[in-house]
Amino acid sequence: MKLGGIGTWALIATIGIITTAAVMRSVGADWRTANRESAGIAPDPAKVRDAVVQVYAARAYGWRGAFGVHTWISVKPTDADSYTVYQIIGWRARRGMEALVVDQRPADQRWFGAMPELLVDLRGAGVDDVIARIDKAARGYPHNGDYTIWPGPNSNSFVAHVGREVPELRLDLPPTAIGKDYLTNGDIVARAPSGTGWQVSLFGLLGVLAAEREGVEVNILGLTFGIDPLGLAVKLPFVGRLAPNPPVDGPRQLDLAARNGHGS
Repeated sequence: MKLGGIGTWALIATIGIITTAAVMRSVGADWRTANRESAGIAPDPAKVRDAVVQVYAARAYGWRGAFGVHTWISVKPTDADSYTVYQIIGWRARRGMEALVVDQRPADQRWFGAMPELLVDLRGAGVDDVIARIDKAARGYPHNGDYTIWPGPNSNSFVAHVGREVPELRLDLPPTAIGKDYLTNGDIVARAPSGTGWQVSLFGLLGVLAAEREGVEVNILGLTFGIDPLGLAVKLPFVGRLAPNPPVDGPRQLDLAARNGHGS
C-alpha cells in the first residue's frame, strides 16, 4: 500500500475515533437523568462584577451529537448576580410554541451530559451595550416559530443570526454547528457570523464563506470544510475544528477606540 493511502486511512480512522468518543457520553443516555450541572468554565457572578458575554457549543443530545453541536449565548450585565441564557429549543417549535427560551441558569451548563466549549468570552467596559443589542437581536430572530434540524433554521442558525447583528462578538462557530449557514435575512448573501467577512449560502445547503475570523469555508449539504490560516486550524465535518490552540485563550476586552472610530 502506498504511503498516501496509509495516511488517508489513518486520517479516516482518527476522525472516526474522535467522533465516537465525543458522542458516546450522550448517545443512549436518559435525558431525564443526564448531567445539566455547570461545567465550571464561566466566572462566578458573585465574584466577577464586570459585564460578561459568553457563547458556548456542546455536542447535541443523542445520535445528533455524532453530526453536530447545540450552541447558546450567556450574558451577565454589570453587577448582576446571575446569567441570562438565550437559546433555541426545537421541541418547543414542534409543539407550536416559541422556540426562543430566555431564562436564568448556569452560563456553562452541560448539554445533557456533553461538556460545553467556550467560543466567545467578552468582558468589561462597553459590554453592557453589547448585551442590550444581543437581547434585541435575539428577540427579533425571524424564525422563532420554525425549527428544522437540517439544514436549518435551528439553534445554530439563531446564534449565527445574533453574531451577524452584533459583530463585536467576533463569533467563529465550529464546522459542527450545522445550520449556521442558513441565512435568516431572506437572501443568499450575508455577513459572516463573525462580522469580519461575507458568505454566500443557498438555504444552508451549498455555499462559501471568506472572513478574517473564520478563514475560508465551503458548505456542501450542510457539511463544512475549511481552513483558518490565522488560527492554524483545519475545519472538518463531524470532528470540528482541529488546531493547536482552543477558540478562546482568555477573556477579551472590547476595543472601545475602534468602536467609537466607526461611529458605534
